Amino acid sequence: MSSAEQILYLLKTRGAQTAQTLADALDLTPMGARKHLLALEAKGLLQSEERAEGVGRPGRYWMLTDAGHARFPDRHSDLTLQLIDQVRSLFGEAGLDQLIAAREQQARQHYQAALASQADLASKVTTLARLRSEEGYMAEAQRDEDGHWLLLENHCPICAAARQCQGFCRAELTLFQHSLGPAFKVERSEHLLAGARRCTYRIQWLKPT
Repeated sequence: MSSAEQILYLLKTRGAQTAQTLADALDLTPMGARKHLLALEAKGLLQSEERAEGVGRPGRYWMLTDAGHARFPDRHSDLTLQLIDQVRSLFGEAGLDQLIAAREQQARQHYQAALASQADLASKVTTLARLRSEEGYMAEAQRDEDGHWLLLENHCPICAAARQCQGFCRAELTLFQHSLGPAFKVERSEHLLAGARRCTYRIQWLKPT
């Protein structure tokens, strides 16, 4: 992976970054990082903005443009949108709901089989992140400040379909809840379609009282 591709990947997974932060992460000189950033900006893949950082000059933060985000594939989006329109036309909203439910059931069986052998929450969330990454979601498992586990999805390979039909997003949340089981609570704390840069799911073990 070239330095330019690594920069795009880091901005996709970590959000806006300064040239210095990117240089440190990729073992580049600040001048070298800026050269790559300006080249990517010239291609329309990046944009930047100044942000106040206490006393002194504001820092310049770099982020992906829509074209930059588009470098990460949205699975066959045009075909998917056409199929959604056709299902709606032929079978109505009820037919589309049945299609989404069937997709969810198939995924749930796959996830449950993979999660069954994982004894603790950390292993379950890590395994779920791996499964989602294999499907193109660029997922990570992390712990928040309160010690709860987070499933972070830095990319949505079905974003076009989700924008066209919110049922896909509702099904994702239900999928995680059913795959993990009633001993766990799953909440979406960040949502890409609501303006966040990624989707984040907070997962808690409901300890018996």
